[in-house]
Amino acid sequence: MVEQKKRSILKALSWRATGTVDTIIISYIVTGNPLAAVSIGAFELVTKTALYYFHERAWNKIEYGRKKIEPEYQI
Repeated sequence: MVEQKKRSILKALSWRATGTVDTIIISYIVTGNPLAAVSIGAFELVTKTALYYFHERAWNKIEYGRKKIEPEYQI
């Protein structure tokens, strides 16, 4: 089974959406500036989503750790 590109994109977006909130909170604590915190979070959302997508697609091409399960019988 091969993962479709749109699935990889949705996985990347959902993963980064959950991680962006904590980045914004930490950025606000560090900078004390809400605009800077949101800017940092938005920048990270875009860059890390792209990185995750390409990482996911690369691993989809690697067979290491995958096991092909043969059916019990064939017709």
